[in-house]
Amino acid sequence: MDESLVRALQNDFRSAPIGEIERVMLEYAVKMTTDATKITREDHENLRVVGFEDQGILQITLIAAWFNYINRVADALGVGRE
Repeated sequence: MDESLVRALQNDFRSAPIGEIERVMLEYAVKMTTDATKITREDHENLRVVGFEDQGILQITLIAAWFNYINRVADALGVGRE
């Protein structure tokens, strides 16, 4: 992957040179990570508008949830802090 793109994504994906599909997907993942109880049908509709079907929305949700889960497990066990 292009290093400048990686840096742009790390700094702020909203200003990174990515497409609308990726931006909407990342907005959803961030909202889900911040507070999944705030996800609404509108969020799912935003994903559908850019081309995601139910299976894709499920996959995005499961992958983001898994990363959230595994990061919290690692944090709780102190993985990487030593």
